[in-house]
Amino acid sequence: MMAEDRILRVRSLLDSVRAEGRTALTAPEGKVIADAYGIAVPGEELATDVDEAVAFAARFGGPVVMKIVSPDILHKTDAGGVIVGVEGAADVRAAFHTIIDNARAYDAAARISGVQVQELLPKGQEVIVGAVTDPTFGKVVAFGLGGVLVEVLKDVTFRLAPVKPDEALSMLDSIRSAEILRGVRGQAGVDRWAVAEQIRRVSELVADFPEIAEVDLNPVIATAEGAVAADIRVILAESQPTPRRKYTRDEILASMRRLMQPRSVAVIGASNEQGKIGNSVMRNLVDGGFAGDIHPVNPKADDILGRKAYRSVTDVPGEVDVAVFAIPARFVASALEEVGRKKIPNAVLIPSGFAETGEHELQAEIVTIAERHGVRLLGPNIYGYYSTWQDLCATFCTPYDVKGGVALTSQSGGIGMAILGFARTTRTGVSAIVGLGNKSDLDEDDLLTWFGEDPNTQCIAMHLEDLKDGRAFVEAARATVPKKPVVVLKAGRTAAGAKAAGSHTGALAGDDAVYDDILRQAGVIRAPGLNDMLEYARALPVLPAPKGDNVVIITGAGGSGVLLSDGGPPPPASAHQTRTCR
Repeated sequence: MMAEDRILRVRSLLDSVRAEGRTALTAPEGKVIADAYGIAVPGEELATDVDEAVAFAARFGGPVVMKIVSPDILHKTDAGGVIVGVEGAADVRAAFHTIIDNARAYDAAARISGVQVQELLPKGQEVIVGAVTDPTFGKVVAFGLGGVLVEVLKDVTFRLAPVKPDEALSMLDSIRSAEILRGVRGQAGVDRWAVAEQIRRVSELVADFPEIAEVDLNPVIATAEGAVAADIRVILAESQPTPRRKYTRDEILASMRRLMQPRSVAVIGASNEQGKIGNSVMRNLVDGGFAGDIHPVNPKADDILGRKAYRSVTDVPGEVDVAVFAIPARFVASALEEVGRKKIPNAVLIPSGFAETGEHELQAEIVTIAERHGVRLLGPNIYGYYSTWQDLCATFCTPYDVKGGVALTSQSGGIGMAILGFARTTRTGVSAIVGLGNKSDLDEDDLLTWFGEDPNTQCIAMHLEDLKDGRAFVEAARATVPKKPVVVLKAGRTAAGAKAAGSHTGALAGDDAVYDDILRQAGVIRAPGLNDMLEYARALPVLPAPKGDNVVIITGAGGSGVLLSDGGPPPPASAHQTRTCR
């Protein structure tokens, strides 16, 4: 079927399902989609009465599977609506009546379209092929062991949809039970290309139709001769998310260049009073040695730290690259309007009191203002940022002046403080330290795009609790990783961690299994903990990755050599071993 024809056919079907007020497709409707996309399914017919069921079963000429067809019964087995291995007219009649009676008992109000009569597939390895709509990464295709095993073992791997044939094939080797698919204990392996094609075709389906929320082929019966989906479930989304505003690569680099290499900075809320954030930011900019212009903005002061103060940022002469906000949240919107009128491209929002405290409308208001004026927002709810090669310390924290090749970012202010403490303790040379906070606008993919091109940055390490746009991050990471390593510490590995991450910055942590696979797919190094992330970042610029089998191990103990060959740590060396190594 031509691509245009199959899209029109599926579009017509989905529109009719929507028109009926349904989100779940019936099995016969699922077969229409499967046929359109070449997803292999067994022969089947919909019997609306018992005589049709007998005729269809006889046509298949062997044992059949009979299933209830109802838009109101998604879990057919739970309703007693599936009988396997039915053969002969008498048994088909009995099975038909049993299935209908069970469905009525399960849900008396359920609409029943009939009973599906399906060819019984031969025994094989049960696998699952599916797709879900991840809140971070959008359409994601999944593969794993099927049937009960997928729920018990959770041996599943994920990729961004759509996938190419070789990506689909790689998924078969990415599960822990990959060896089973190759054949064990004398059993033949499965037809790997047939399974991969089921994955690829499902990924194409959900990529073509964003309104499809979920697809399940479970189980897919994989044998040495092929792979056929015994059941297909398609569920439509209740609604579509509001598309995020997109910026081109050139637009991102232009604004980030003025943020990270500014010639002029305005501090809105600058103060002479020690202890106030506006005073700390001003002192850090001055004491940090920033060579550009520093403009304090405060309507109640004539000068601050020896510099002329302005009543409004609109009064500041010349162009300004960055406006740092050190005022309470309730005043940010009106001041941001003035920043927009001044055509300042970047606003660094230190104040808290936005989405992280439940003030979502207030945060949405400042985002709307910024978008209207073309201002990029860093924050709110952050400690600010450092750009060491510019001697820029736009933060209320203490200055840091050890220049180097490591760029560090954090979504959490507390983690940012820990990163700064580590850098001080280890004298780590950094190119930048950036707080992201609520990520109302600028986020990791903007920073990755910049750091990937920044000649002063050799390695990027990022702490994150969520990603606003996982696909944009993957795209930026794939462009950056070939040039310099990217290390990520993703919080929320457990359900408790995800809950904590969500309440901390007004964002929900995504499913960790999806994150793990997608980050690996992007070539990112995932660190298991904060200290690991920082040590990786410190080491990678000075310890290039080995290329090929060219590592020599010299040890005074055979056992240590064996362990090192396996990649494990050696035991502590005794005094004798130490002398021998020397």
